Order: sequence, then C-alpha cells, then structure tokens
Amino acid sequence: MLTSKVAKRYAQGLLDFTNETGQTATVFSEMKDVAKLMSESTDLNKFFLTPYIDAKKKTEVANEIFKGLSLSSQNLIRLVIRQGRESQLKNIAQEFINKVEDINGVQRIKLTTATELSKENIDQILRSTNLVNSTSNFDLKVNVNPKLLGGYILRVGDQQIDASVKSKLNQVKKDFQLN
Repeated sequence: MLTSKVAKRYAQGLLDFTNETGQTATVFSEMKDVAKLMSESTDLNKFFLTPYIDAKKKTEVANEIFKGLSLSSQNLIRLVIRQGRESQLKNIAQEFINKVEDINGVQRIKLTTATELSKENIDQILRSTNLVNSTSNFDLKVNVNPKLLGGYILRVGDQQIDASVKSKLNQVKKDFQLN
C-alpha cells in the first residue's frame, strides 16, 4: 500500500515527539487502536470524509470517540482534523506503527494463499525462504485469494516470491504467445 507524503510527515512528527517525551510505547498501542477502528468503521470514515461537516463538529465527535487515548494522541487527532487531513488519519496511524516497528526490527510479512493453511504449513513456507529473518520478530498477515488457484505469494518488505499457480499459468501462456 502506498502511503501519502502527508501521512509520512505527520507520523514522523509524532514519532519524534513521542521519542522526546518517552511516550512511544503508549502512543504505538493507541495508534493500533485508531488504525483498527478506522479500518472497521465505515460510518466513521464517511463522517470524516463528508466535506459539509465542519472541523468543529468533527473535532467534537473525535473527542468523544477517542477520549480514552493519551493527550498526545488526542492532540494529534485534533491537529489532523483542524488541518483538514482527517481522510489521512488511518494512514497516519498505520505509518506511525510501521515506523516504530522498523525501529524495533519487526519484519512485515504478507502471505497470500489460495486456501486456508495450517500453522505448520505457514511455518514451513516461512522457513523455506531466506527473506524471513528467523532471529527477528515479524508481523504476519495471511490473506486468502482463491484466484491464485494454488500456491502462494510471499511478500517481505519490498521483496516478493510468487509461487502461485496463476502466475505460472500466465507465464506458460506468455511463452506460447512468444513462440
């Protein structure tokens, strides 16, 4: 997923602030909650994206929804709304999470398979590649996409292994077209 420059800048500013004040762990946990809430609530996203609702009303609603968060997180959310960037709130939260995980050496791994796999099969796939550093922590997201027909696509950071049946069939199709 591409992240906007706006999200990166706000997340970096928040990270710099939390590092100075020693609140990185607290805000990290809260940004996970914010990102999850923004991902799951279509109504909240529609509310924030509605252009004819003014920033004051959006701030009031955000204050009520996020009242359990630390003052730093609440101030960030109010700032984002005041600057008219509320559409980027989820991206800012996710970018902050990514930056903290990068600092802590957490690898982000995305595994897309054609069907549900057992934990043993997932572990075997992860061990079979040298992209996954076995000594570091990792954040694994498993997606099921039946269009792959079989096999898997493993993405670690910016590298990818495509061992899906669909891509192999596409390659065979290309080879036939060339010959």
